[in-house]
Amino acid sequence: MALSRALVRSVGLRVICSSTAAQPVQSRPLPAPKVSPDLNSFVFRTHTCGELCAAHIGQEVRLCGWIQYQRQGAFIVLRDFDGLTQIVMPQEESIAHLKKILCELPLESVITVTGTVIPRPPGQANLEMSTGKIEVRMQHAEILNRCKKLPFETNELVKKSEALRMQHRYLDLRSSQLQYNLRLRSQMVMRMREYLCNLHGFVDVETPTLFKKTPGGAKEFVVPSREPGKFYCLPQSPQQFKQMLMVGGLDRYFQVARCYRDEGSKPDRQPEFTQIDIEMSFVDQARIQKLIEGLIKYSWPEEKGDIDTPFPSMTYSEAMDSYGVDKPDTRFEMKIVDVSEVFRNTEISFLRDVLSHPCGAVRVISVADGVKYLKKKDLENLTELAKALFNQDLTFVALQPDGTWKSAHAKILTNVEKSQLCHATNLQKGDVLILTAGDRTMANVALGKLRLKCADILESRGVALRDPGIFNFLWVVDFPLFLPKEDSPEEFESAHHPFTAPHPDDAHLIYREPGKVRSQHYDLVLNGNEIGGGSVRIHNMELQHYVLEKILKEDSGLLSHLLEALDSGAPPHGGIALGLDRLIALTVGASSIRDVIAFPKSFRGRDLMSNAPDSVSPEELSPYHIQVNWPAEVHEDYEKS
Repeated sequence: MALSRALVRSVGLRVICSSTAAQPVQSRPLPAPKVSPDLNSFVFRTHTCGELCAAHIGQEVRLCGWIQYQRQGAFIVLRDFDGLTQIVMPQEESIAHLKKILCELPLESVITVTGTVIPRPPGQANLEMSTGKIEVRMQHAEILNRCKKLPFETNELVKKSEALRMQHRYLDLRSSQLQYNLRLRSQMVMRMREYLCNLHGFVDVETPTLFKKTPGGAKEFVVPSREPGKFYCLPQSPQQFKQMLMVGGLDRYFQVARCYRDEGSKPDRQPEFTQIDIEMSFVDQARIQKLIEGLIKYSWPEEKGDIDTPFPSMTYSEAMDSYGVDKPDTRFEMKIVDVSEVFRNTEISFLRDVLSHPCGAVRVISVADGVKYLKKKDLENLTELAKALFNQDLTFVALQPDGTWKSAHAKILTNVEKSQLCHATNLQKGDVLILTAGDRTMANVALGKLRLKCADILESRGVALRDPGIFNFLWVVDFPLFLPKEDSPEEFESAHHPFTAPHPDDAHLIYREPGKVRSQHYDLVLNGNEIGGGSVRIHNMELQHYVLEKILKEDSGLLSHLLEALDSGAPPHGGIALGLDRLIALTVGASSIRDVIAFPKSFRGRDLMSNAPDSVSPEELSPYHIQVNWPAEVHEDYEKS
């Protein structure tokens, strides 16, 4: 009987025994109730510095940590990852030597203290500390490590340059903010694992970090091998591996994946980063989006409030038309409005000239109370920015609080145009309009940049536009499958990546008008930041080969392994990658992903703590058959050594 059941399972059939057929279908088990972790197991402390309270009064405890403060020769504030506890040093003459040693001990030295928990004297409780109602009367202390003079104070009120913080990251990690960020990151990742593996049957698979060069995308890190002229590359993502896992029948894969791109750091990216990488078989776009909404809701920190699902959705065209960017921040309005019809018969010559072209348009954003908040210098800076970045000229129209119009073209504007302009933009007294005219796409992009710049200006003057406590998730869908190359507009490149499937309604256009094909690509945006991107993949070998060779002009031989896999019975499949670093940074309100990564890279992609990347001697390079044109000073150093 056991053998027959195994055979049934192996061929994918389902047998329902008559004795159990009438039983109700069992729902998925609910997650186990949260259990508070034992923070004091396997260590020689009895309690952390953040957990003692009035219930512990009278107990003898042992604490371990760093000296945060010393006060009046009578108190020490001890700190660990969990909080602070005030230690009272006895004044008895018999332990005067111990008191002297502790008072002279540098801050940030590591000690262990044994003592009794006592209540603080009346009126001396510190309600800002979780342990502020008690203190520990010290009976014994042991110095575990004396701290040298540090390059900066660990006090969080002391300003430190980011370079100095990264050079001594092990000290910076002692801050409560970084401790909070990394622990919240750990908790969210654990909840994601629970949701994917325990509730929905995903398989956590590690994929290689030594791979090969692949066409398209960002620059890859090259890793030498001992075979002459042969190199590995670090993968930009596990994209090809996860597709082949689907061909292999894994059905549901995920990974907390390390990814690499040979580019400098920015506030929202760096050369090595982490993705929550997901792939599923027999799935469509809507179901992947529903999975991700459930994943984020399940793992979302309670202290950040509830998030509503399903997330709203917006097409790429709508995003570009209304916000000038494919990752719009929907926490504030200031949308782009088309006012081309208002000026169709205008006497303003340059607007009339622009509208005579097929792609010409007049686009505008309205800045509420702009008369009050936008100074002359601000308008000059906005004009310079539009000209320098987008070669766009700007025109400003202000409706003064007294109802008069102020503009370089105010005398030419007719009453009809003024009325239509007010109606189209909902212009109110005190508002400022920023207009630009030209190619519709370029005008949108320029105003999208100016919209964010105006938000910065208004917020610098006390206007609350982008509440950091609000989390606006948004799906952006229906991206173009291909975009013209910047340096060669007659050729195409992938808008997402070359494995993205065309939109079913546009699939017939791929052979005739590939520039008009929409894709099954979707981005997840949070407060104006892309935190994830994915797609339904091409699972047909012939179509994938055609896209690579005929449209993208790529050498499909570099992807022969993937093409062979697709030709071996590949199921329909799709997935997504969430940028974990960006998601956590936005969740905790960090200005840079470096504040949620334990050991980040600098703007130039360097590890300032270890000074990596570093030089390697010619002798060490010899097994890899590599010769380097060394700078003269480096060569001299090696010669001397």
